[in-house]
Amino acid sequence: MKNQSTEESKIRLLLAFGGESAEHEVSVASAGYVYGLLNKERYDVTLSYVDRRGCWWKVDTIEDEPKQLNNELRPSLGRGEFIDSQGERLKPTVILPIMLGPNGEDGSVQALAQLLHIPIVGCGILGSAICMDKDVTKRLLLQARVPVADYILHHSADPDLDFNDVKKQLGEIVFIKPANLGSSVGVSRADSAETFARGLAEAHKHDNKVLIERAVIGREVGCGVIGNEHPETSVVSEIKVSGAEFFTYDAKYSAESTTQVIIPADLPEEVSDKVRRVAAQAYTALECRGLARVDLFLTDDGEVYVNELNTLPAFRGDSSYPKLWKATGVDPSTLWDKIIDFSLR
Repeated sequence: MKNQSTEESKIRLLLAFGGESAEHEVSVASAGYVYGLLNKERYDVTLSYVDRRGCWWKVDTIEDEPKQLNNELRPSLGRGEFIDSQGERLKPTVILPIMLGPNGEDGSVQALAQLLHIPIVGCGILGSAICMDKDVTKRLLLQARVPVADYILHHSADPDLDFNDVKKQLGEIVFIKPANLGSSVGVSRADSAETFARGLAEAHKHDNKVLIERAVIGREVGCGVIGNEHPETSVVSEIKVSGAEFFTYDAKYSAESTTQVIIPADLPEEVSDKVRRVAAQAYTALECRGLARVDLFLTDDGEVYVNELNTLPAFRGDSSYPKLWKATGVDPSTLWDKIIDFSLR
């Protein structure tokens, strides 16, 4: 028989996973891994599957597209609770959203939590919204004097771009990215008029706003960050892509991928320290809280450019984020305790 006082002292955690974005499957897989790490002696976990329409369901297991969804969770704004289809009230101490992409890590779920008056793990409304939009991210980083790659912004209603004009401004090779998506979905490399037109059309399938970036020649590195006002940084990683022109969705998640993530990166201490310092500066400038992974480029002459910040990194056994912290001396279970504690402060 469970000790009632022990049960009452647990943190009531609502783990919401899935969501409406193109990163739905990655979100479900990440949630399964995170759930396995949570200390059940510390947390009383309720699971909520968020389907591709955005409906929240109370479920017993973590799986993609469960066959039986019959207990919907609905928010009771201002009351710090959800009410399910049976009329049961759920009052979480904190919400842990494992929902990558739009309507997950873009400030929308964070705003729901604020209207509910429930703390949420990770960045708040402002930091989440900023980092979801690569254009706004770059503008604020430039204002904070944090280096980023030169880019052109293109809206779907704008006139067509001539690749020759783009080359004059950005160079022979460019990368085309939807402004509001992650996991390299919709990202293309272009070095000709044909690949440019094709890449721009693909990016606009996912977003009205698209970035066209100068290719930074150098090493692709990353750094984990946790904390609120005084962030802590992990060791630095390096991505070595094999069999692809850049770090594509398949290079990240396919079982056949031969991409290597080297942790820690083979860098001189002073260079690694510089990468970590720039990562922390970007995290602070963009109003991040809780956690984020900062992706950067390191050129041969030692310059560091911020590529983007991911306020909810993919979190699986083979993902770089938990490995970065494990190499720093923080095991994955303890890491989540620390991140959840940041949200409760």
